[in-house]
Amino acid sequence: MGMTSAVYTHGHHESVLRSHRWRTAENSAGYLLPHLTGDMNLLDIGAGPGTISADLAGLVAHVTASEVTEDALALSRAEVAARGLDNVGFAVADAHALDFPDDTFSVTHAHQVLQHVGDPVQALREMRRVTRPGGYVAARDSDYAAFTWFPRLPELDEWMALYQAMARANGGEPDAGRRMLSWARQAGFTDVVATSSTWCFATPEDRAWWGGMWAERILKSAMATQALTSGAATEQDLRRISDAWRAWAAAGDGWLSILHGEILCRP
Repeated sequence: MGMTSAVYTHGHHESVLRSHRWRTAENSAGYLLPHLTGDMNLLDIGAGPGTISADLAGLVAHVTASEVTEDALALSRAEVAARGLDNVGFAVADAHALDFPDDTFSVTHAHQVLQHVGDPVQALREMRRVTRPGGYVAARDSDYAAFTWFPRLPELDEWMALYQAMARANGGEPDAGRRMLSWARQAGFTDVVATSSTWCFATPEDRAWWGGMWAERILKSAMATQALTSGAATEQDLRRISDAWRAWAAAGDGWLSILHGEILCRP
């Protein structure tokens, strides 16, 4: 696969954006926050709807939010505008070839990005290049094979297998979390702190949000279109999986945890 050949598996359907807007600096970049100071400038790669970028802007002097297209960046612009922030800039950028000079940023950050790019090691090399000596390169990605849940509905195992197949067909690596340290070492980092953290959905509200979101995504997002057009699943298959997510959300003992690998690297 070529470096830029990876396709974003999730797409940008409203059901996808809903999950991304739930993300905050606290629940998605906690490993980085203790290292941030008010005089830093930060590049946020793959900013998406901009909720994490906007949170980070409250902790550092300036944030540059980047996305692969102007359309995707519009979502970040809207979030920043809604919060009335004046210390956030925007840039269209390919993670494999960042259009910034060497040693530009104090911190370069990517959340749930490396699993979707064609060459995560090259992306980390670029993140290292644009980060000043003494700064930080920070990345966090989930590890789909390490998701764990109860009740063990067989359709959710189908969902996992289907997601893995679609993400790999798109040139990504859905089990990125466990590979973060390896990728950082391949990119030339020698000073790396590798950690993990989880999201856990176990309250009726969280189950309704996560289960309802995936019940919709499996029917309407880019992944659904891909599964149908590639012949990986039928409409009936997707409906069964959707129903299972709703059943999981309605279960009083429903529980799900998502493991994330994190790397904090010093250039």
